[in-house]
Amino acid sequence: MNASELGLPMAVPAEGLPARVRIHEVGARDGLQNEKATVPTAVKAEFVRRLAGTGLTTIEATSFVHPKWVPQLADAEELYPAVSDLPVELPVLVPNERGLDRALALGARRVAVFASATESFAKANLNRTVDEALAMFEPVVARAKEQGVHVRGYLSMCFGDPWEGAVPVPQVVRVCRALLDMGCDELSLGDTIGVATPGHVTALVAALTEAGVPAPALGVHFHDTYGQALSNTLAALQQGVATVDASAGGLGGCPYAKSATGNLATEDLVWMLRGLGIDTGVDLGRLVATSVWMAAHLGRPSPSRTVRALSHQEQ
Repeated sequence: MNASELGLPMAVPAEGLPARVRIHEVGARDGLQNEKATVPTAVKAEFVRRLAGTGLTTIEATSFVHPKWVPQLADAEELYPAVSDLPVELPVLVPNERGLDRALALGARRVAVFASATESFAKANLNRTVDEALAMFEPVVARAKEQGVHVRGYLSMCFGDPWEGAVPVPQVVRVCRALLDMGCDELSLGDTIGVATPGHVTALVAALTEAGVPAPALGVHFHDTYGQALSNTLAALQQGVATVDASAGGLGGCPYAKSATGNLATEDLVWMLRGLGIDTGVDLGRLVATSVWMAAHLGRPSPSRTVRALSHQEQ
């Protein structure tokens, strides 16, 4: 028997944490966008369907960016209709008004824009300054809200930048405030190169709260480059954040930040939250099975420690 079958981890709640956490699953989009070999559309669709079968309620499906920039997601028009019947939220990324048009034409009801807290990353990722990118997003957000569509604002490089180094907290707060003011319903704080530590997370969320950005409007998106993703997540939960981005099996990185390694694995997150007595609604066994299935299609074992422990994959 594995640990999960023995009733482990034992749930020992800690004070000051949310009773429930919504996991924003990014494996099908952020997790697959970096793959060198093209993943067939049918496999992606089956991945999303299996993820929905685990109890996850928010599964980021794809991105309506130009295929030249992210070739792995060039099949957005084919993929989205193949999963749109699922009874879960299926947010999609839209870089501009053209991307929004494509998403709306397929009936998308949740979209996300992706901004940067630093000038260097804005230039590398969007070929614009931070403020030019914000100006580009204004009509996108306005039109989406007119259609009654939920808008998430991703903010990259909140904790460190591979070109600029440390990112001042007030700089991040300014861009967060701008995204919220233009109409974003929620914000995701991205640790794109995985350099955040718990004290930094606590300070940023506290500064955002002081600036009128409520913790319930925040999600956190940690990469595990330095093994800090779970400790950073716990710090965010202690500040009232109750939405956490994670990727099934720990898939993914960032094509525009070479030092970015995998996202926080959804299974590792669920294991920690289960031990804290926090409800996620996720069936961990089904999730592990889904990641093992996807790892087989990708031809390599999952980097998630929980997946390996519960599936007896090679350590």
